[in-house]
Amino acid sequence: MLVTLIPLFDENMTVKAYSLFAQKKNFLLNPSLLGTGRNDGAADIVGLDIIKIMGINTISSDKDIFVEVNNISVFTDIAAQCPSSRERVVLLMDNTIKPDAMYINRLKELKECGFKLAIRKLAVANFEAYREILLLMDYILLDHKKIDITKARIYFSKIYPNIKLCAGNIKSQEIFDELKAEGGYHLYEGEFFRMPVTKGEASVSPLKVNYIELLNLVNDNDFELTKAADVIGRDTALVISLLKMVNRMSVNSEITSIRHAAAMLGQKELKKWINTAVTKELCADKPNEITRVSLLRAKFAENLASTFEMALNSSELFLMGLFSVLDLILDKPMAEALEMVKVSKDIREALIDKKGKFAPVLDFIVQYESANWQEVSRQMVLQNIDMNSVYDAYVTSLKWYRELFAADKLAKK
Repeated sequence: MLVTLIPLFDENMTVKAYSLFAQKKNFLLNPSLLGTGRNDGAADIVGLDIIKIMGINTISSDKDIFVEVNNISVFTDIAAQCPSSRERVVLLMDNTIKPDAMYINRLKELKECGFKLAIRKLAVANFEAYREILLLMDYILLDHKKIDITKARIYFSKIYPNIKLCAGNIKSQEIFDELKAEGGYHLYEGEFFRMPVTKGEASVSPLKVNYIELLNLVNDNDFELTKAADVIGRDTALVISLLKMVNRMSVNSEITSIRHAAAMLGQKELKKWINTAVTKELCADKPNEITRVSLLRAKFAENLASTFEMALNSSELFLMGLFSVLDLILDKPMAEALEMVKVSKDIREALIDKKGKFAPVLDFIVQYESANWQEVSRQMVLQNIDMNSVYDAYVTSLKWYRELFAADKLAKK
């Protein structure tokens, strides 16, 4: 099984929901699924299976989750598959759901059960025919390239005032800014939020320079704990975070200084904490999804190390994932951003040139998080990668990420 989450943003670049996309089998290893077997398992709602296995709060603590259903699975006992948290589940369908009485009645039943509904891939020419279905929808995902949003805004506000319009497949920040300026959309989806920076700002804030100095220090082969402690001491947020963590670990010990706290953690644990804590601080002025992408890629890459026969490079792969959005964090092209941090040649080649031994891992992660299942399946065949190991690596990363921020919330109480 393969699963990934794709964010939906509001106009302030705050994540409001996630689309959960999944694939149960590798189509390239099961070619019958592309032909006569394409309807095998069509009644299964993989997204709900994953929510049941993982728990909805592991996926996201407070966001709506869009889950795909089709013209067959919509008639299964969805309520039994999702006994709780229905108010956060949005059933996402497409134009295979027809404006016929049996579908309309079924959608009414699902609304009565507490589910939200969304539809995509619906042509403008079919809006009138789908009137009865659209009256039941909470969201409609529109292709911004094929619709006049000004007319759509007027049309939906008059006829379907309860539908929230979502712009899909947004490729660049410029397009997002244009759509936001026009107004009319409630949510925005696409890869625009993680597109590479091509033109950098003149300088990096002094606070970020301090964080980068700390990253460079601890990622040396044999750094000094005292020097790291002194740099931590320049930032109140890091000091508080460090002391709270050490206090939880050493109930019977009184922490007398930042150096004492660093020594109690030890070199290995201090390095691990700094790499994650500092990255979160670096992303503080960025959309929260940038933090999530950076940390999830880092842990996912680390977890995939043995799958790609690079177990000895797991720490480097963690750093590669962590720094894979460094250009977005520092508002500089990747080559310029990496001039500020000390990374290995293999990491630089992967992040700048998309070459070298780490590049296949990075490309796999990017394809995976975009739910490009055909390419992911192709790479798994070529690399002889087991699908279950990939699923486990991703789910473990999600849980790690959720626990990381759960610990932060506890520390702030």
